[in-house]
Amino acid sequence: MAAVRFVAIGDSFTEGVGDELPDGTVRGWADLAAQGWADALDTPVHYANLAIRGRLIWPIVEEQLEPALALGPTHLSFNGGGNDILRPNANIEHIADAFSRVLRRCDEEGVTLIVLSGANPSAQLPMGPVFQRRGDALSAAVLRRIEDRPDVIRALNWPDTELSQPRYWSQDRLHMNANGHHRVAARVLSAVGVEPPARWWTPSTELPTGPAGLAYYREFVGPWVRRRLTRTSSGDGRSAKYAQWAERRPQ
Repeated sequence: MAAVRFVAIGDSFTEGVGDELPDGTVRGWADLAAQGWADALDTPVHYANLAIRGRLIWPIVEEQLEPALALGPTHLSFNGGGNDILRPNANIEHIADAFSRVLRRCDEEGVTLIVLSGANPSAQLPMGPVFQRRGDALSAAVLRRIEDRPDVIRALNWPDTELSQPRYWSQDRLHMNANGHHRVAARVLSAVGVEPPARWWTPSTELPTGPAGLAYYREFVGPWVRRRLTRTSSGDGRSAKYAQWAERRPQ
């Protein structure tokens, strides 16, 4: 098999927010998948991750896609839209059009596209039913754009009801914790045709739950609302954690 060069683009889901390491950095499903891929193939995998938290879908495409393709990857993963559908008047078709743009550019460059849908946090969020409807609509719109492309690799997490359970989510209820990121990584590895560690599908680690009631709104919802009002983002001033190739060797 030819050497794998895997680059990931996206927002906090792909950056790895929620899967914090002791040193304060984030890991996430893409890091785990890159390492798992190297382990399964027993050969080094080159890995880059340009994702930045807080990004809307079209800024992801405009800021990350061309630098990612310039690296010369064999595989490119793309997910986005979660931040978009949290906003009023989200245009689902316009959001889904970003997937068509990414697919077209991957075709032009001879890169295999891995399309992910995000995990579904709706059951535990304020205004969860609204988020559920928009997420369902976005998932359907994206699938329409790739329905005639069996060569596009699909790692679809939105329909996974197990992944929606609280034990897969961080204290902010919006980002997956380490358990969730491991389950997504397992799905990605299965989608590319390699066997993930079985324990990644249903991790046994019980992670602490976050605050409830007013404490939850003060700690997490309030800051999110302030960012919307001030038109700022949690990703302002951040750069990609792996803008160039980082080698993952079998362990």
